[in-house]
Amino acid sequence: MTIKFGLIGGGVMGEALLSRLITRGVYQGAEVIVSEPQASRRSFLEQQYQVGVTTDNHQVFAEAKEVVMLAVKPQVFSAIAQELGDIVPGESSPLMISILAGVPLKQLEATFPRLPVVRAMPNTPATVGAGMTAICLGAYTHPIHQEIAEKIFKAVGEVVEVAESLMDAVTGLSGSGPAYVALMVEALADGGVAAGLPRTVAKQLALQTVLGTATLLSESKLHPAELKDRVTSPGGTTIAGISQLEKAGFRSAVIEAVKAAAHRSQELGKG
Repeated sequence: MTIKFGLIGGGVMGEALLSRLITRGVYQGAEVIVSEPQASRRSFLEQQYQVGVTTDNHQVFAEAKEVVMLAVKPQVFSAIAQELGDIVPGESSPLMISILAGVPLKQLEATFPRLPVVRAMPNTPATVGAGMTAICLGAYTHPIHQEIAEKIFKAVGEVVEVAESLMDAVTGLSGSGPAYVALMVEALADGGVAAGLPRTVAKQLALQTVLGTATLLSESKLHPAELKDRVTSPGGTTIAGISQLEKAGFRSAVIEAVKAAAHRSQELGKG
């Protein structure tokens, strides 16, 4: 069977994408080759997903006909670039997809000249199929390449195309955002404990409240402010709580967190 999908890096995010792609039938295990330096990971991925495994990144490029995905740590990119710098694009060169934070298209395209490149920023909920991925397209991509990239990332959630100039903002919002939400869930649970609830009950209430609210907003298409107004009755409990959040600068704190993370992403991108 023809190898269609090559994965360089079999870590958490790489495996998350691989798992969903195979589960959803986007690719079959026999159509995939994974390059991974750790022997234990290679053995696990081979047994778990029936994929081909190797330690040779050149082999991935040689065999994968449709896509090669870079899913290594950004710090490793320079070594990968040196290793793969001699690759010559052909008529049927695969699409290169990078999920490396802070590595811009110009750097990717300098490493892989004239190859179609897509830069992507998925977030950690992709590991459970509820991710949000932003993609931006390189100079040598065509509509078919965008279709392939969207097909891959829709297997782990939703996809949006943005200009590369906005990728740092994406990192600050959806890339770092799961940590802000986790902090919110923890704070809600702590508040429940402070009000007298057992820890396990408080955590369950907090988690399902956040999950349910996100689902409601997504499915109803309500503006968040409209949902907030529907829950907030005159002189009631919710407005009392919101008043305290406003006093503490809750909204401003979240806005500044996104801005700070975006700024840090920008700094890291400059090396």
